[in-house]
Amino acid sequence: MNRKHRDALNLLKTAKGQIEGVIRMIEEERYCIDISKQLLSLIALLRKTNEKVLKAHIETCVKEAVITGEVESKLEDLEEILGYLV
Repeated sequence: MNRKHRDALNLLKTAKGQIEGVIRMIEEERYCIDISKQLLSLIALLRKTNEKVLKAHIETCVKEAVITGEVESKLEDLEEILGYLV
């Protein structure tokens, strides 16, 4: 596993813990603003994780596709992802 994927995996494990924490907060009927702050923190963490995964994709899969001349499908994949982000 490359470093960026390992980093992404660690971030996802952190996010899993945060989700469990938010679930407990809701079950305990904690203050809504406190729950919202935790959710926003979780969203930021997931965005950071996605960024690491996409960078790994560019640094590995896309670079390899450029070398092999099969870049068209990788560009289509990136265009699709950008559609979700915009």
